This record gives sequence, C-alpha cells and structure tokens, in this order.
Amino acid sequence: MPAEPRARHSEDTGPGAGPSRRSLLRTGAAAVGGAVVALGAREAVAGPPAPDPVPPAPDAVGRAVVPFHGERQAGVATPPQAFATFVALDLLDGVDRDALVRLLRIWTDDAARLTAGRPGLTDTEPELAAVPASLTVTVGLGPGVFTAAGLEHRRPSWLAPLPAFGVDRLQERWTGGDLLLQVAADDPTTVAHAVRELLRQARTFARVRWLQKGFRHAAGTQPAGTTHRNLMGQLDGTRNLVPGGPDDRLVWHGDEAPAWLRGGTSVVVRRIAMHLDTWDQLDRPAREQVIGRRLDTGAPLTGTREHDEPDLEARTALGFPVIETFAHLRRARSENPDERFLRRSYSYDDPPAPGELSNSGLVFVTYQADVVRQFVPIQRRLDELDLLNEWTTPIGSAVFLVPPGARQGEHLAQRLLEG
Repeated sequence: MPAEPRARHSEDTGPGAGPSRRSLLRTGAAAVGGAVVALGAREAVAGPPAPDPVPPAPDAVGRAVVPFHGERQAGVATPPQAFATFVALDLLDGVDRDALVRLLRIWTDDAARLTAGRPGLTDTEPELAAVPASLTVTVGLGPGVFTAAGLEHRRPSWLAPLPAFGVDRLQERWTGGDLLLQVAADDPTTVAHAVRELLRQARTFARVRWLQKGFRHAAGTQPAGTTHRNLMGQLDGTRNLVPGGPDDRLVWHGDEAPAWLRGGTSVVVRRIAMHLDTWDQLDRPAREQVIGRRLDTGAPLTGTREHDEPDLEARTALGFPVIETFAHLRRARSENPDERFLRRSYSYDDPPAPGELSNSGLVFVTYQADVVRQFVPIQRRLDELDLLNEWTTPIGSAVFLVPPGARQGEHLAQRLLEG
C-alpha cells in the first residue's frame, strides 16, 4: 500500500502546493470523527469488547469440593483426582452388625466433614483438613461384611474372589479384604490426612490388610478428559465408559435391584506389576504391535486419532493383520456391548528390589454393576492369549460391593444393615 503524502510546511501555500497544515487538521478531524462514528456503530451492533478472562484463583484446586451426600457414592463417576490411596481392612473377631453400623456412622460423619474441608469430629490435626482439593471417600464391602452381619442371604453372587487366571501370581499382601476405603484428592497431604483419620477411627473394628497408593497427572497439567497415560507410556483406558449417559446401566444398580442396592455398584481392584526393565528392550514398533495402538496418539494402528474405530480386518501388503491377532487391543474387545466397565486406575512407583531398576505398575480399578457378567469375560480372553502378558503380571486382586450413597441424615450401607 503506497505511503500517504507527507504534509508540507505552512509556508508551502502557493499555487500547486499541497494542503496546508490547517486543512490537514480539518481533514484529519473529519476522518477521526468518521472513525469514531463508525466505531460507535460497530459497538452498537457487536456490543462492547469482551472483558479479559478472569484467571482462576491461585488456590482453586485446593478449595474445590465434591459433595459427599447423594444417591450414589462420590469417587466412582467423579473425574479421577491426581492422587489416591486404597486400603483394605479385615474385621476383628467379634465385630457384628451393630459394630458395623457404629463404624459406618463414624466413617460417614468424618467423610462428610473432611470432603467439605472441615476436620473430623475428633481430628487431632484439624489444620490438615482445610484443603479439600476435590477429596472423595468411597467405601466398599467385602464378602466378610455379609458374614459378620448375618446377611449372607443378601450377598450378591458376584461378590466373591475372581476365578483363578493363569497369568495371576497373586500375593496375600495385596489380595482380599472385608472393607475397602478409596480416598482420592488432588493434594497428597489431603489424602494422607483423610486416610489416617479414617483408619484411626476404625482401629477398634478392623485392621489394615493392605494399602496401595497411586497417582495420575497433577490437576491442571492436562486438559479435562485426557486419557491417563500409564508408566509403559500407553494411553490407559481409551474405550472407557462415559458416566452420566446410557452407559450408566453398566455401572449402577437400578430399579431391577433390591432397594438397599439401588444406586450401588461393585469395584475390582487388581495390582498389576509392569516389567519395565524388559519392556525397555523393545523398540517402538514392537511395543505398538503388542498393544495394537500408536504410543504417541493412542490411535489404533489402522487409524490416526485415539478414538478411531480399529479395523480388525485390515491386512498388510504381505497379507498379515495390521493389528496382530494377539495384540492387547484385539483381546480386550468384545462383540457384546455389555462386557464393558468403568476404569479408574492409578499408577504406582515403589522402591525397587536390589539389582532392579523399577518396581512399578498399575492399581487397576474398575466399577461395574455385575463383576461376573462384565469383568470376568474380558479377563478370560486376556488370560488366554494377550501379548501384553509377557510384560505385566497381576499380583493382587479384590472384589467389593459399593453400597449406595448416604443421603442427609443417613450413614453408608444403612439400607443394607438396618433395613
């Protein structure tokens, strides 16, 4: 665009001279006035410019609260927090239904306070409760609760240890339990304090059987809804159920269930050791063949995006399947749409044994309405033939019933134990 002519000095007023400074000022004023009118007209149509976005408060993550009371327990459909501790407990001898009611009343009251950012009733470190950080406390009941409470006739058939699988190398210190506490938050101090408070209240009723800590990416480091990446570098749970829609029937018990179970679910907790020291020996193409997905995007080997539907019939130029017959992706899929579950897993990274480089893996956690109908068929296919079994070993396993949530004035499992 050519440059505008430069204005002459005021003495350049003779014939043929350019415009005077006065005329330029008049012309400029008219142009500015026209621009103002135009701008005003534009504002009249488009409205005032949008204000600058207000940045979140520096402690927004710490102040976030997930309501405790409700028809369903929090910590299931809740977006997974960054840190979680899972604790299984064994009931002490002599604990009966009345004792269980007392324990669950205490846990309900303390959990409601802690998740709101308030100390428990007898909290000895109340200052540690001031940062709720989206804290959730989820309680599960093992088979032993039904035995102790004299309610064996109410125990669902799926509430039992999983069948024995050939790949399992289960260790007693990570397996079983009568009660489960799942405590999760976006701050590890919040989790540690809540766990200690709840266990302190339970010491006259139960003893700790096992405790597992896990982590995911810290809050705010990834966009909401990003699939968790495990320590093998894989996106873990691409085909996960989406809470709040038609898939809810696969997670929660509805009107078809007894009244005391409606709004409840089940949880499977499997500790899966990852053999990272030998996984490191595979090159990238080999790793992707084992999984059936690209490591960078999580896309199936026949696609370009994470959530692309894999083409299991695709062949290479030599006639071999693009996605191997024994790839994890293929073995984990089912033609039965009911054989799915909600995953809520966490990585663990513990001190390695002497001579090893790592002691890492996955606290593999799934929620489903029926363990036998939804979880077991998938696990059987993985057990039969899955390339990933060479680098992963289940070393712990437990199944619990997750009772409905507690409404205001109720305690957890009240409709089961007092109905």
